[in-house]
Amino acid sequence: MLQTIINAWKIADLRKKILFTAFILLVFRVGSAITIPFVNIGDGGIIADTMNDSSFLAYLNMMTGEAFNYATILAMSITPYINSSIIMQLLTVAIPALERLQKEGEEGRKKIATITRYVTIGLGLMQSTAYYFYLRNGGQQGNQLLLAANAAGDPYTGFWAVLQAITIIAVLTAGAGLTMWLGERINVNGIGNGVSILLFAGIVARIPTLATRLYSPDPKVGYISRGGVWIPLALLAGVALLAIVAFIVWMDNAERRIPVQYTKHVVGRKMYGGQSSHIPIKVNMGGVMPVIFASSILSLPPTVQLFIREPSAGLKKFFDVFSQSNPWYLLIYFVLIIGFAYFYSSIQYDPVEMSNNIRNNHGAIPGYRPGEPTANYIRKILSRITLLGALLLSVVALWPIAFSLLSTQIIAWAKASSAAGESMTISMGGTSVIIMVGVALETVKQLESQMMLRHYKGFLD
Repeated sequence: MLQTIINAWKIADLRKKILFTAFILLVFRVGSAITIPFVNIGDGGIIADTMNDSSFLAYLNMMTGEAFNYATILAMSITPYINSSIIMQLLTVAIPALERLQKEGEEGRKKIATITRYVTIGLGLMQSTAYYFYLRNGGQQGNQLLLAANAAGDPYTGFWAVLQAITIIAVLTAGAGLTMWLGERINVNGIGNGVSILLFAGIVARIPTLATRLYSPDPKVGYISRGGVWIPLALLAGVALLAIVAFIVWMDNAERRIPVQYTKHVVGRKMYGGQSSHIPIKVNMGGVMPVIFASSILSLPPTVQLFIREPSAGLKKFFDVFSQSNPWYLLIYFVLIIGFAYFYSSIQYDPVEMSNNIRNNHGAIPGYRPGEPTANYIRKILSRITLLGALLLSVVALWPIAFSLLSTQIIAWAKASSAAGESMTISMGGTSVIIMVGVALETVKQLESQMMLRHYKGFLD
């Protein structure tokens, strides 16, 4: 990987793209550090414990690189754009008009992209409004998050309170739009997928904080310094993390090869064909996107919960289902990953089209006649590979959550607690690990493909 980056740096065109991507990431991180107006954020942010909290807030904070916790202008980050992309892709399948737009080629895709941007702003406005009400309610840290007061020390009311609300919501919505624009700039002038790169940057930004939490000599902060059961749990978490990374790399490179035999045929005075080949089908077809999409869908109910200060008993039970500590959350997460994996498989591969391409190129899959039998065989292979890839992806995504729940039970059993007497857990972010490794591999592959294009000698050379 490092050698690929070094080789890409030696090419002037790729070096410009890498520098442009780095500049966009710098702008993104600077925006993630500028606090929105009219708020007073404490040193600990708005989430009680960003490392141990398994709620939607901790997940959103992870996706934004601590921007959500400290109420910055990019607190919404790229999540509205991801949610709008999910909605548009699902609607493209369900609404014939959008499906026709998608089949119109480049112009149709541009129109869909424009609609996606408008949906992004709408979702950003909704999430920003929910975030404002969450700030008004005090957050998890109690009443430390008070809106700026007047000279007499009293909170603004009436017209000034409305002005503050409009300003905060407008700034957060504009931040969501800016993040979307930054991601699109990376797609056009940079390296890698813009959405994935921004998510990667946000997750990497939290690594120093996580390292401090693990190795700090302060028993109130560090895990290892606590001694007892914390040391083997921390070591086990490290080993499990390395195993997950290796497993993700193996899963990303795994593929199923469908053999194809091409017959000999004469064109003019020359004979073509006669060789054997294969069609590679990746086991993990959708990459990290099924996990991101499933997580984003599960984040919608907690977003609605932010609007409600004191939900009723029935609503509270409903919202509790979407907490990572709830077994139903794991089941719903699992089903959504499987569903989105099949959704991406249906978008990327069309068995009928693949069968027609094989027949038009005078090829055939050994043991199957061209046409419908070949299409059915490819469809069966795709179904099996998609299920296998989705199950492997689900294991990677759900295992860290299960590990966190298990560590909670072990610590409770061992009566291990902090100096303040509060029980704590060792949490691992499966989604964050999948995103980091997947984005790194995807970006390196894109660099390799662009280097191959630039080193390819044409017929005029």
